[in-house]
Amino acid sequence: MVGLAVRLRALGVEVRVCAPPDGEFAERLAGVGVELVPVGQSVRALVTGATRPSAADVPRRGAALVAAQFDTVAAAAEGCDALVASGLVPVAAAARSVAEKLGIRYVYASYQPFTLPSPHYRPLPRPGGPFPPEVTDNRVLWDLDAQSVNALFGEAVDTHRASVGLPPLDNVRDYAFTDQPWLAADPALGPWLEPAELDVVQTGAWVLPDERPLPAALEAFLDAGAPPVYVGFGSIPLRDPEGVARVAIEAIRAQGRRALVSRGWAGLAPVDGRDDCFAVGDVNHQALFGRVAAVVHHGGAGTTTTAARAGAPQVVIPHLADQPYWAARVADLGIGAAHDGPTPTTESLSAALRTALTPETHARATAVATTIRTDGAAVAATLLLDAISRERPPVSA
Repeated sequence: MVGLAVRLRALGVEVRVCAPPDGEFAERLAGVGVELVPVGQSVRALVTGATRPSAADVPRRGAALVAAQFDTVAAAAEGCDALVASGLVPVAAAARSVAEKLGIRYVYASYQPFTLPSPHYRPLPRPGGPFPPEVTDNRVLWDLDAQSVNALFGEAVDTHRASVGLPPLDNVRDYAFTDQPWLAADPALGPWLEPAELDVVQTGAWVLPDERPLPAALEAFLDAGAPPVYVGFGSIPLRDPEGVARVAIEAIRAQGRRALVSRGWAGLAPVDGRDDCFAVGDVNHQALFGRVAAVVHHGGAGTTTTAARAGAPQVVIPHLADQPYWAARVADLGIGAAHDGPTPTTESLSAALRTALTPETHARATAVATTIRTDGAAVAATLLLDAISRERPPVSA
């Protein structure tokens, strides 16, 4: 979203971004001069808190997210020409309701094809129970998914819609997604597969160019030996971060490589004082990934895309949501390995690293890097402005 905001600003457009009040989000937006409107609660506090969100609590949390959109986002969108939403279905349904009430353009954007209804993918089960085991047709499963969304979030969305004079919704999910969602994913990494009912517009990934220099201490570590293997899990709250760090470092050392550990929200850290391991915080991955031997990560859309653009072989250890999809894509493209499940052992990670560190995988990752587009945010910004221009009434002389 920040990448899109920067491209819109370059075209002379005023932009404000509504996002949770996490310090990382505020810092990134402030760094590019884009206004942040804090909405909802801290994501980091939610996922790293002592009590993890439960399935039974999902409707209540969804209702709180909906209320925040109708309150904060509605005020922020006053005077705007368009509203671009992404993320959770109740958030997007409420955001589109705000746009509908204001009479402005609405766009839903997904960062991966896997979460948009398609006959080629099975939907992820939502809180409340798995799909019936006898149902295997993906189209039927997506219909059941829509019913599940209505049951979880329909009452909250319709209650707030009624409060502003809008009618109830028959299908909350499809209303949120629209019949022409945007897919902000690279066509080589995450292609939209036809045939499909949705008229998806694939813009390419929205990448924010990162000009930050690497810290001097990190530069010194990189220069002190052969390219290390990077390991980091971003915002994933690992249950045993010390154990995962130990397994990762042991597996990396078993390949005769140095280790570069990203602390992330799990707080990964070196397991001993040896000089073949170095820890980093938030750094410029665009600059870093081109200088490592491989990237071990959780399979987030952004990390997968950044590593692919850099030509870095990958080992994806997926935990949830779209991450198994990205792991499979990395393996299918031959640019790395997909780890089986979220809990690596020294043996399982060593096996994945042996695949990722072969000359063949490196050559394939280098080749695929040349196909990754860099213009996704620019494409989306132009499409949005063109759509707004078509909808504006002509100015009379």
